[in-house]
Amino acid sequence: DAMVSVLADDFGNPSSLHRVGDAASVRLEEARGTVARALGCMPEEVYFTSGGTESNNIAVFGAAHALRRRGNRIVTSCVEHPSVLECMKRLEEGFEVVYLPVDGSGRVSEESLKESINEKTILVSLMLVNNEVGSIQPVKAAADAIKSAGAPALLHTDAVQAFGKLPIKVASLGVDLLTISSHKVHGPKGQGALFVKKGTRLVPYVLGGGQEGGIRSGTHGMPGIAGFAAAVSELGDIEANAEKVAGLKEHLLSKLTEIDGLTVNSPAQFPFILNISIPGIPSEVLRNFLSESGVYVSTGSACSKGHRSYVLTAMGLNPKVIDSAVRISFCRFNTKEETDCLADCLLRANKTLRKVKR
Repeated sequence: DAMVSVLADDFGNPSSLHRVGDAASVRLEEARGTVARALGCMPEEVYFTSGGTESNNIAVFGAAHALRRRGNRIVTSCVEHPSVLECMKRLEEGFEVVYLPVDGSGRVSEESLKESINEKTILVSLMLVNNEVGSIQPVKAAADAIKSAGAPALLHTDAVQAFGKLPIKVASLGVDLLTISSHKVHGPKGQGALFVKKGTRLVPYVLGGGQEGGIRSGTHGMPGIAGFAAAVSELGDIEANAEKVAGLKEHLLSKLTEIDGLTVNSPAQFPFILNISIPGIPSEVLRNFLSESGVYVSTGSACSKGHRSYVLTAMGLNPKVIDSAVRISFCRFNTKEETDCLADCLLRANKTLRKVKR
């Protein structure tokens, strides 16, 4: 409804100085205020982008080049989303990029953070929740480590998977930059935002008319922005949603106990992602079997089609476990009946696909 309203009524360009442009500008700033309230920041600290990938690129490249005269070390993890890792690969030409390892739960240790951050560190980028297994990273500990080291570093977190599922306030996290995406909270795809703490300087690389404070030029995609804000305004009680989803996840696992050798690859803290492996059934085969039944899961990140998961590999899992892993994503709208349907399909897949293989 919000998107249709913008398309049909407030259809102007918010940068245009006429009546319909002014009306669109009002809608733009209302949307900015909605997102800001959800993050606990000021509206002028919210910059709209085309999604998580662009927000991550703006944050990583913009911070690195803004601070390159003060140091050359960048710290990140080896399990970041490709939209961060690919930026880091590019920055290896001229910067020292440190990729922190993770433990068996997919988490970076606080000790390794402290050891890797020094007075030459200019950027730390650490995702809040991993998109494949749901491990929660110690972002607040990274902020403390930066302060203890006396580093000039900016702290960026990719909170795409966490936003709307964990209570997030930028001040309590201690971040300077934070990425969120619309489609992870049931808004339209192709829309996102970047929180930039007031006073933080970034070197922009999307140049043009100077929209979004010059950080991200380009005509505003107002239907997407309006839809994003509408979705954010209906997030509801985040803690109650998480409790409900945790119950669904536990219910599912209780029904899958009869599958011999089933491996849970996710840590327990984040209820919205469950990564499992059924030995002997390749990921793609299980995914396609479930899809035929109207149940849709993924084989890792949607951005890494056809490749063995680098996240599960970094966690030290057996290759056979990795090659049979699927990622199940829950949301606040899921029901017990849907969870039962998923369980029944997985049990049927276990019997049918293993029998076919034999």
